[in-house]
Amino acid sequence: MFYVYVLKSKKDEELYIGSTNDLKRRIKEHESGESFSTKLRRPFDLIYYEAYKDEKDARKRESSLKLRGRSRFHLMQRLKNSLL
Repeated sequence: MFYVYVLKSKKDEELYIGSTNDLKRRIKEHESGESFSTKLRRPFDLIYYEAYKDEKDARKRESSLKLRGRSRFHLMQRLKNSLL
């Protein structure tokens, strides 16, 4: 399985969107500071994830969410209470 996930920084309240084939391992990497892009924004809460059978589908979804367009808007509406 391949996953698209959304993390919320407890430090700055900003979101991070990523994808991986091993969600537990990837979250541990974010929390331990192994990920350069999120190292200074720790700790995190996992607020959302989606599972896909095909990596291309997951990567396409990740890209659409990162573009801050309609896909991201709809997801943020669905997660309104989780983002508080």
